[in-house]
Order: sequence, then structure tokens, then C-alpha cells
Amino acid sequence: MDVIVIGGGIVGVATAYQLRAAGHRVCVVERHATVAQGATYGHGGTVLPTPLDVWFGPTFMASRQAAKNGVISKTGFNGPVRQFVKQLTALQEPEAFSRQYARLRPLIETSREAMADVEARFGLEFEQASGLLYLVRSPQEWQQTQTALELLRQYEVPHHVLTPAECAAFEHSVRTEPEFAGGVLFDHERTANCPLFAKLIKQTLDTQGGVQFMLGCEVSAIRLDGQRPAVELAPRPGMASRSREVDVINADAIVVAAGYGSLPLLERLGLRLPLHPLRLHNLVAPIAHEECAPHVAIVDAVKRITVSRMNHRLRIAGGAVLQSAGQIDKPLGETLTKEALALLGQATHDWIPGAARISAALPWEGVKLLSPDGLPVIGNALHPRLFVNAGHGPAGWGLACGAGKLIADLISDKTPDVPADTLAALRADRFQ
Repeated sequence: MDVIVIGGGIVGVATAYQLRAAGHRVCVVERHATVAQGATYGHGGTVLPTPLDVWFGPTFMASRQAAKNGVISKTGFNGPVRQFVKQLTALQEPEAFSRQYARLRPLIETSREAMADVEARFGLEFEQASGLLYLVRSPQEWQQTQTALELLRQYEVPHHVLTPAECAAFEHSVRTEPEFAGGVLFDHERTANCPLFAKLIKQTLDTQGGVQFMLGCEVSAIRLDGQRPAVELAPRPGMASRSREVDVINADAIVVAAGYGSLPLLERLGLRLPLHPLRLHNLVAPIAHEECAPHVAIVDAVKRITVSRMNHRLRIAGGAVLQSAGQIDKPLGETLTKEALALLGQATHDWIPGAARISAALPWEGVKLLSPDGLPVIGNALHPRLFVNAGHGPAGWGLACGAGKLIADLISDKTPDVPADTLAALRADRFQ
């Protein structure tokens, strides 16, 4: 089949790889001049999520204070946003959280297998590093993590629950003052460079053939009214045609994997997904004192802030800002930007003081989509040949590999190797 993938971020590139591996001819349309721009460029590093850092559950937005939960909420009286938050907070209930994580877990394991296969085949090096240490500050927050810890035991995920003294003994950069409740160490979970991985996959596809990348091109509309689905391309800046003709590309199937840009394309077709844009931030800071720098990634399990090492730099990611959807296309504003970046700087100072030179850090801001039930949207929608792969949220960029495998299986009319309830929980029509 000929398949068009809209979007050249990590989700689009991973989908293109899996489609090509399944024997399809693929065209990736990306509005930037190269792949791995936009939200992909700012991913925090954590490859796959654990029950402790998915963006739903007992610890997620459990406090109304941004300084405690890591999310700056500026929803005002906006009804849709308040409803979105209400649905997410319903998953703070332990049983609801456990059920939802159980639906997500098969995608996590499929993603793990898909990434392992890619690495074994091509020997890619993208700054992989093993070891994540999740830290929890207060006894109350520690109590809120117990459901996640029970899930780790239930699914036999290798981990170590550590006292504060054991955390400091394992990771010398962590200080026991001020006091904190404890930590959870994952020896085998990893961080890695997401945009580098996406670019290496593109290079691999360029070498293999079978995938065309149309860079610097933007899809303005999707057509589903002909014998074959098609996409319309917007005129390139400065190259507007004098005629009314529109560049159209036909295919046997279309995959919408354009992140935040997926929403308007789908809305024009009559599909309004309740995915909400979330502003995320990160800082890339030089290491201030080598003796203070961590040798494993440090994750604030409640604030969802990750500090991972990249050679002589630290990437500090998180600092979410939740606003109404209508505000996303406007500049955030200096005050809110400073508040979000201050969350990142403060978390670094609190957990690993002296490690990062925050004053010399380079900031980044981007938008990622989060669903009201914490799960991505992966599967068929509206038309037999239209597929959606979006809403992955900030936790675990490696989920893109498993999501791409699911899409490739569905387009190939192959039964995906995940349970039926997981497939149903990921479908676009679950919100209806």
C-alpha cells in the first residue's frame, strides 16, 4: 500500500519505520525543514513510563499548588478545561488508576520490544543511559505512590524501594537535607536523546529506501471523498501559485501523527478529539560542579520533572502550563514562562544542589497533547483508510515505537499483539 504519514516528529518517523518494515511504501509530510522538530525536540529523555510518572493517577495534580504538583494551572472559568481536569483527576482514585495503567501497559511492553528490535538491527547510539531514581518529598506524597508501587510488584517490574539514606548512598548528588520520604530505583529503565533517535531512524530509512520525506511541506486538508484518500498541501511561503490548483497527494491510507497540528486537520473532517494542549518546558544547563552531578537520571515523581545527563550538560524537563486551548497559539508571556522555568530550576536545586548552572541554561518551550483519560489515541477513525496516532503526552517518548507498530498492523489488516481492551482504550471513538 501507499501510506501518507502527516508529521515528522518521533511519532511520525517511528510510524513510517514500522510501515516500511511491514512492506508498505510511505511518504512522510513534515512542515519543518527537518524531522524531530516541534515537541519531539524538547522531550525530557525518559524512554518509557512507569506507574510513577504517567500523567494521570494518585500523585498527578493532587495539590492545587503548582509548587507542589509541578503543573501551573491557568484555566480560569473555562468550562472545557475544567471538565478536562475533572476527568483526569478522577483517575487519582486507586482502582481507576490501576485499571487505566493496566490498559496502557501492553503498549509500553510492545514499545520496549519494538525499540529493542531497532537497536539490535542497526546498532544505533542515541545517548542511551540506564538508571532512573524517582524521589518523593513528603510522607503524604509517599503514601500516594503506594498504588503505583503495588502495580510494580503486580507486574514484576524490577525496582528497588529505597530509604532517603539509601538514595543518597546510591546517588551521591542527592542530599538527605531537607528531609524527604524515599525513592524508587529502576536499574534497567533508560533515558535517551529522542530527537537524535528520530534523526537516526530517518537516516536508516533514507538508506533502505521505500520512504519519501517531503520536508518543509504542510498539509492543509485531508480528503476522504474520493476513491482514495488524499492530502492537500499548502503553498510554500513565497511560492504561492497564480492558479487555483492545489497540490494533492493520493494514497491508500493516511496516518495523522502531527502532534498539536493533528487537531485542526481532524476537526475539518468533523472529528473533534478532546485532546488538550499542554505547554511543556525544559532547560539544558551546563554542569556546574562535576562532583555534584548525578550519574543516573533523577525524577521528581510528583512534579513530573526529570533531570537527565547528556555528556557535560543536564536536561531538566517538565514545567507544565495548563491553559484554555484558545490561549495556546498566543505567546505564554514573560511572567508564566519565568514561573514554569523556576519550577525546573527549583527542583534541580532541591534534589541535586550544585549540579546545574541554571543561569547559563538554554530554555525550550513546546506543546504536547494530553487526553482526559491519560492514554494516547491510536487507531482507525472516521474512514476505513484514516488512522490517528496522537496524544501521547509528555511521559515516555519510546511509546511512539509501539504506537507505530500498532498502526502498521492495523493498516496491514494484521491483528495487533495487544489485548482487545487495550486496543479499545486507545481508539478515537472511545470518547463518543
